[in-house]
Amino acid sequence: MTRASPHKVAAAQTNSRLADVQGNLDDHLAIIDEARGKGVQTLLFPEMSLTGHSAGPDTLDVALTRADPVIQRLAEAAGPMTTMFGLIEEAPAAQFHNSMFVVRDGRLVHIHRKLSLATYGKLDDGKHFGPGRFVETLDLDTRWRAGLLICNDLWNPALVHLAALHGATCLFAPISSAREAVGAEFDNPGGWALNLRFYAMTYGMPVIMANRVGSEGDLTFWGGSRILDAFGKTVAEAEGEAPQLVIADLDYDRLRKARYLLPTVRDSNLGLILRETHRLAETIGIPDMLRSE
Repeated sequence: MTRASPHKVAAAQTNSRLADVQGNLDDHLAIIDEARGKGVQTLLFPEMSLTGHSAGPDTLDVALTRADPVIQRLAEAAGPMTTMFGLIEEAPAAQFHNSMFVVRDGRLVHIHRKLSLATYGKLDDGKHFGPGRFVETLDLDTRWRAGLLICNDLWNPALVHLAALHGATCLFAPISSAREAVGAEFDNPGGWALNLRFYAMTYGMPVIMANRVGSEGDLTFWGGSRILDAFGKTVAEAEGEAPQLVIADLDYDRLRKARYLLPTVRDSNLGLILRETHRLAETIGIPDMLRSE
């Protein structure tokens, strides 16, 4: 069998300026240019990369629609490189979401709206945004299919499981994680290291994580952007807490081997999950739960 060509990915570890879309756009364009120059095929920015982490109170001033010229500028700059960036999206009917937009070949090709809004500790997503409703995946090329979930989405294992069942062969994890976000008893950097390795190893699925650096108010962002292979091994990681590109090649032959040795996706019992979900809904008294969603 012919060996699969590697797919070069990059995580952009950035320091976004709060509510400064123009300044952040300039940074994005420079990073896109650098990544394309290094042969990157898929580039991931952190959560809320165009607006800053704490821009929720500024939603009416900084939210962008899919037709905004900023989106078109990024799409044109990306060229053939699949590029994922974070923003506050103004969806139809003035509905606002914490979203990741994906552009390629001069156009918007995919939107993921954060499903599991973080509203605990010092996080208040639920105060400003509506949740998304779908777990979807997108093709990067003929072999690689991306799952894309935002930060707290990855602390709900069911969402990652759904992405895997939808055919994801790699997982993109844009986050905006501060040391102080959850509380003094919770080790955010250590928790993320465990979380990402678990998913990569369990599903035989490379993981690309982009976190930001810098500070906003009493929040300090720790970076740690990294890329893991299908066996859960970290193959590239940010050096320190400075803006930088973290680049690695995804190896499809290692994914094939990992999934052959540990067939988590193959052995997923979707019928059991559906039956038990319906049974749980009936047990807690909401039998129409699934139909309403």
